[in-house]
Amino acid sequence: MEQAETANQSDSSNLQMKRRSWHKYVLGIILYISMLRDVVLCPYTKVEESFNLQAVHDLLYHGSNISQYDHLEFPGVVPRTFLGPLVIAGLSYPFLYINMFFGFNKFIMQYVARVMLGSLVMIALYKFTEAVEKQFGSTVSVWLQLITASQFHFMYYMSRPLPNTFALILALFAFHCWMTRKQRMFILTSAAAVIVFRAELSILLGLIALEEIIAGRLNILQIFCWGIPAGFWMLGLTVAVDSFFWMRPVWPEGEVLWFNIFLNKSSEWGTSPWAWYFYSALPRALFLSILFIPFAFLLDYRVRALIYPALGFIVLYSFLPHKELRFIIYAIPLLNVAAARTCAHIWNNAD
Repeated sequence: MEQAETANQSDSSNLQMKRRSWHKYVLGIILYISMLRDVVLCPYTKVEESFNLQAVHDLLYHGSNISQYDHLEFPGVVPRTFLGPLVIAGLSYPFLYINMFFGFNKFIMQYVARVMLGSLVMIALYKFTEAVEKQFGSTVSVWLQLITASQFHFMYYMSRPLPNTFALILALFAFHCWMTRKQRMFILTSAAAVIVFRAELSILLGLIALEEIIAGRLNILQIFCWGIPAGFWMLGLTVAVDSFFWMRPVWPEGEVLWFNIFLNKSSEWGTSPWAWYFYSALPRALFLSILFIPFAFLLDYRVRALIYPALGFIVLYSFLPHKELRFIIYAIPLLNVAAARTCAHIWNNAD
């Protein structure tokens, strides 16, 4: 009898594992198709995206002949890093030969580059949902993916060649490390995201680090011991690579930070009221899931640890006059977990 019960429990456990794998497979396909849809329907780029896309083109078609690169003639307002385009160009390179062999139009490579970028975001999102599943359970993870797939803006930005999109990849990996208690990797990934791609992430990731310090899972000494070497290493990497391509000593994100924050020149491209993110950007980005976020505060104290840094980041970043949804895109996955937690509660108690 005991052996039979043990066998039944084992069969039930295996069945649950198969169902979870099936859910992951189907939801992953849904998310990936959603990303591909936006690549196909919206193939053209805005001015903010032009540097990264042109850099990928130049790396693929001009190689080491930097004198032919577009950015030397059209440098833009501030320099941007080549590290992101280097990764995308490397992943796209095999398809260049296929494209040339069949004599396809060069425009096909733009689709390839954007699919590669979107795929990297998808991988990072998958790691994030894995961490959510470990902490909150498979039902919350399923709802998180369904909610994400339903939101136009987040899916749209997945494949846009923006500095924010490259930073989103590292931010999602940092969230994964944070939620799975891999503190050292969290600090290393955060350093890369902040120093190479988007300095404003120091607010969001800094608030998370502060939360970890208050909770006793991280201390100041660890941050200095791990963060300072990682910061200098990433700074050295971006300065070395980008100085080579820009043909002058440069730390791109440092110049962006100086331009946007200290000189406040970004306001020349338009300003919005302080609360714009809350009454305009977030309702459009989160769609109906915004209705479920407040209830998560009451349902699960663990969700608050995700919501507080996200909302704190948006509040503090609201003081910068020039506002765009892409500037706070990193907070959307954290807020979606709160909505998913509420949806999972409703689903589990539907009977």
